[in-house]
Amino acid sequence: MAKYQSAWSKSIPVREQVHIFGRLMGYTKKYWKQFTMALVGAALLAGMNIALPYVLQVFMDKYLTNKSATVQIILIFAVVYAFGTIMKGLFQFMQNFAFQMGAERGLEDVRRALFKKLHTLGMRYFDQVPAGSIVSRVTNDTMTLADFWNVILSVIVGMFSVISSFIAMWTLSPRIALYVLAFMPLLIFAIWYYSQYSSKVYRHMREKLSELNTKLNESIEGIGIIQQFRQENRITKEFETTNNDYLETRNAMIKTNSLLLSPIINLLYSLGLVVVLWAFGAMSMDTVVKAGVVYAFTQYVANFFNPMTNMMDSLSSLQDGIVAGSRIFHILDETEYAPAQNPGANATITKGKIEFRHVSFAYDGKHDILHDISFIANPGETVALVGHTGSGKSSIINVMMRFYEFGTGQILIDDKDIRDYPMPELRQKLGLVLQDSFMFYGDISSNIRLFNENITDEQVEAAAKFVQADSFIEKLPNKYHARVIEGGAQFSSGERQLLSFARTIVTDPKILVLDEATANIDTETEALIQEGLRRLRKGRTSIAIAHRLSTIQDANLILVLDAGRIIERGTHEELLAKHGRYYDMYELQNGTITE
Repeated sequence: MAKYQSAWSKSIPVREQVHIFGRLMGYTKKYWKQFTMALVGAALLAGMNIALPYVLQVFMDKYLTNKSATVQIILIFAVVYAFGTIMKGLFQFMQNFAFQMGAERGLEDVRRALFKKLHTLGMRYFDQVPAGSIVSRVTNDTMTLADFWNVILSVIVGMFSVISSFIAMWTLSPRIALYVLAFMPLLIFAIWYYSQYSSKVYRHMREKLSELNTKLNESIEGIGIIQQFRQENRITKEFETTNNDYLETRNAMIKTNSLLLSPIINLLYSLGLVVVLWAFGAMSMDTVVKAGVVYAFTQYVANFFNPMTNMMDSLSSLQDGIVAGSRIFHILDETEYAPAQNPGANATITKGKIEFRHVSFAYDGKHDILHDISFIANPGETVALVGHTGSGKSSIINVMMRFYEFGTGQILIDDKDIRDYPMPELRQKLGLVLQDSFMFYGDISSNIRLFNENITDEQVEAAAKFVQADSFIEKLPNKYHARVIEGGAQFSSGERQLLSFARTIVTDPKILVLDEATANIDTETEALIQEGLRRLRKGRTSIAIAHRLSTIQDANLILVLDAGRIIERGTHEELLAKHGRYYDMYELQNGTITE
């Protein structure tokens, strides 16, 4: 059992299981009509399970054993029994159909809640949780809930059957009915013990399935690197290890179910049947026992125990569903939200002035990545951020774009706290161009307007022309309606970046944020868009991360960062004159500088 020691593999306490169960059932409240219909169907089905043995009991005791049956009587009983069987099938359809309709709608609500929640979480959450694990919870765990709803239906039907069967047995023989009822504590104990033990097994199984999905997701996303560096054998071995771990958890589940499910219930049922037959045998020594009564009673005993077997069989799915529910609620209860704005935030960006005042920031909330960052970008000015990898350039962009909450200090836009602006205002007025452009399924036009129908085709084409993306778009068979496959893989990195430029320009932002925006563009393409960028920056405040120092020589202010601190600042000429870090970087890229 030592291998089941992770946080996810601990047994879920009964109180927590009940709480999770209640929350899951809360998603079905809106669909009470469907569930009410299912309950009615279950009650009618239980009634038919009582009525059909009674019909045969009457036939056997009144006509069959007395040899008084006629063709007409046999025909009547046959028709009645056949009609009852048909009605039983209809009631079963009624309960299943109504319940599944309500359950599927509840499941849809769970998926919707998960999807919405994920878009409210901060980037720190996604830094800490693997994408494969998140996908596993949204897909596999929600699908597991479908089996969970089936368990609920099985329990409801089973309860109706158990209660109605006991009432029927009581009407035939109260004393023998109590003998059967004496097995109930053993049944309850078996169910309780199974739920305690199996929850740990199922939780560990879910954890390993999540790891398997994460490994598969990484393999697909990094297939190019894997093949380039000949890592196929290594990644295959890692996958096999994870796959074998998952197989072990599945085997543990199979062993648990094989030992604790049907065998126990079948044993108790057999013992119960022996007790019933023994009781009727003892009764027959003193009085006449009708064969029809014995037949009906044994059928009711079967109807009493069989639902228990079904419920125990379903407990595996119930435990799986409880574990899946706990993983789902782990996301829904996550408090790592995206940075929040101040209450009543309604400011509007009009000029585009940006000011950092002694800003510090830590990704983990403990160890600062940025230290005492201060600078001002006046309206229309360009501030460039340069430095080696890990110096803190992208972190400045991340806190300014409100992807992360900064620690100490202030970030001001137009002399107002950045938290005084509603998030839609920031997203509209701050145009971001990343080094890696993400393309959505769709066409070129929808990727430029990002599915914003308020942006016209004319605006889309004007934006593309502005960054000279029209030079390759117009050559495509369907032009702006050309299909875009996953990630825009049919376009070169430079073409994708041009589309990203057009996407930013079409919203007419007040502030431009360029995160090494020309890093993936070849020299020829860069020459095409540099003039466009200069025109774009005119009248707009720009914050630009630059790898190629030749692209930011005209910046009003250049900040040189190292280990999260600003170590130099000034214009291109001023920094060269200092013969400091910037001078060394520029000389490294462009050769010896002639004084």
